[in-house]
Amino acid sequence: MKKPEDPKRKALREQGTLNRHPEKVTDGLFQENDFFDPRDLIQVKYEMLRRVSARDKTASEAARTFGFSRPSFYQAKSAFDGEGLSGLVPKKRGPRGGHKLTAEVVKFVRQVLQEEGPLGSQSLAEKIRNRFGLRVHRRTVERALGKKKPR
Repeated sequence: MKKPEDPKRKALREQGTLNRHPEKVTDGLFQENDFFDPRDLIQVKYEMLRRVSARDKTASEAARTFGFSRPSFYQAKSAFDGEGLSGLVPKKRGPRGGHKLTAEVVKFVRQVLQEEGPLGSQSLAEKIRNRFGLRVHRRTVERALGKKKPR
């Protein structure tokens, strides 16, 4: 039978703050003290920044002993300087919203619906392709219009 996941590890994973490479954290505090958890990405980044701020380590040393690259150190520093502790929380990757369906395309779709009445999302996707030359999935159209996925 599969052993249940450690509750803290599960919480960190669900929050998106689980350090994917805790084995790369070689700093002494994380090796000797249970308070410091190398799985906690926010704690690791914060301590890395603190060590440089306190002049205990150089940026290069801190990056290496906390399992990061120098550019990652400077990204974390910039995020922390600009946003505080919340800046160390990883941002979701990928596009931030629809990138194919511009405001012009959505306006067109709404106009078509107003003029022609209810149409299926597949029909709307075809009209978008005919008018704008864009190939979009029917679900993209549904999301743009705020429709729930049919069950």
